[in-house]
Amino acid sequence: MLDNLTNRLSAIVKTVRGHARLTESNIQDALREVRMALLEADVALPVVKDFIGQVKEKALGQEVLGSLSPGQALVGVVYRELSRLMGETSAGLNLATVPPAVILVAGLQGSGKTTTSGKLAKLLAEQAKKKVLLVSCDVYRPAAIHQLETLAKQLEVEFFPVPPGEKPDAIAVAALDFARKHYFEVMIVDTAGRLAVDQAMMEEITRLEQALKPVETLFVVDAMQGQDAVNTAKAFSEALPLTGVILTKLDGDARGGAALSVRHVTGKPIKFAGVGEKLTGLEPFYPERMASRILGMGDVLSLVEEVHRGVDREEAEKLAKKVKAGKGFDLEDFKSQIQQMKKIGGMGALMDKLPAQLAQAAQGAQMDDKVFRRIEGIINSMTPQERARPEILKASRKRRIAAGAGVSVQEVNRLLNQFEQTQKMMKMMAKGGMAKMMRSMKGMLPGMR
Repeated sequence: MLDNLTNRLSAIVKTVRGHARLTESNIQDALREVRMALLEADVALPVVKDFIGQVKEKALGQEVLGSLSPGQALVGVVYRELSRLMGETSAGLNLATVPPAVILVAGLQGSGKTTTSGKLAKLLAEQAKKKVLLVSCDVYRPAAIHQLETLAKQLEVEFFPVPPGEKPDAIAVAALDFARKHYFEVMIVDTAGRLAVDQAMMEEITRLEQALKPVETLFVVDAMQGQDAVNTAKAFSEALPLTGVILTKLDGDARGGAALSVRHVTGKPIKFAGVGEKLTGLEPFYPERMASRILGMGDVLSLVEEVHRGVDREEAEKLAKKVKAGKGFDLEDFKSQIQQMKKIGGMGALMDKLPAQLAQAAQGAQMDDKVFRRIEGIINSMTPQERARPEILKASRKRRIAAGAGVSVQEVNRLLNQFEQTQKMMKMMAKGGMAKMMRSMKGMLPGMR
C-alpha cells in the first residue's frame, strides 16, 4: 500500500540537496511532488491542502543541523505531519464499564465487518484474556449469520444463536441479556451493511446503538475504496457517536488514501488496521509507525512485537541451547525456522515492515513464501536420518526426494546449499564469532561493507 507515495517522498531528499537551509524556493518543487503523490494516492483534496500548508509552514526557515541534509530535514517535517494527520498517538479500546462491554461494528457491505468482528474477538480473547461473545444482527445478507458462527467455532469463541425470523433490535436485546446472565466481559455485535448509505440502514443502526449503549462504536472502512470511503465515514460519523475506525485491506494494492484521510474527516482515531486474510491479521494502529512505513523507513517495532507473539519461545530456546552446545543445526531445525516465519505472517508481513532498502535486497534474493513452501515440501520428503545427516544425500536419494516433493534435483541441491550456508552461520554464532559472521555476509546485501 502507498508504494507510489513512498517512492515520491524518497525522491524529496534529492530535490533540495546542497542547500544550507530550507527556503520557500528550494522546497516548492519538493512540495509539488508531495501534493501530486498524495492526490494520486486518492487522499481527499481538503486533507492534501491542510497537510501541504502545515508542512510548508513548519519547514520554512528550519535550520539544517549536524549531519542532516536539507532533504532529510524536510522528510523529518513530513514524517511528523503524517503522524499528526493520522492521529499522532495510538488509541486503544475503552472497555472500562460494567460487563459486558458492548462493541458495535458498523460499515458498508463488503468492507470486511464480519471478518473484522472475528479478528477483534480473537485479539481480545488471546491478548486481553477476555471472555467474548460474538453476535450477528445482519439478517439481510444470505449466510452472514452462519459466516460469523463458523468464525466463532474456528476461534473457539462463544456465538449467540439467532432464532430464525428475528429482527435486529430483538436479537440485540436478547444477546445483551444472555451476555449478562453468562458473565461475558465483551460482546461484539456485527451489524448489517448496504452497498451504499441509505436512510433505512442509518435508522436501523441508530436504534441498535440506542438499545445496546455500546462503549465502542467502530466504523469499518475498506482502504481500497479511496474517496468513497471518506464520504461514507463522514455520513456514519454524523449519524452515530463513533469512537473509532478500523481500516481493512491495508495490505492490498490500493492507493490507500483512506488511511490518510479518514482521521481528518471524521475526527475519530484509527484504532486497528486489518492486514491479510488470516484471523491473526488485525493490528493496533500506530500513526507514527505507519508514517515511518510510508516514508520507506520500515516498522521494526511492529515486526518485533509480531515475532514475540508468533514465535514459540520454547522451541527457540531449545534451538539456541542446541547450537551453543555444538550439537549442530540440522534440516529439521531448518524446517522449524520456516514454520516459525509462517506463524508471523510469512515473508509478505516481514517485507512490509522492513525499511525499503532491506526489503528490496530481500526481494532481490527471491525470498518469498512460495520458496519457503517448496523447501518445506522437500524436507518433508526426506527420512528422519536424512534430515539429521544431510551429508548422506547422494544422487539416488536426491532423485527420490525430488520426485516425492514434485521438484527437480536442482531444487534439492539449491536447498542443500542454502542449508549449508545457514549451518556455517550458526556455527560461527555458537563460537561467539558475530563479527566473523558479519564479515562473511559481505556482498550478500547491497551496500553492505
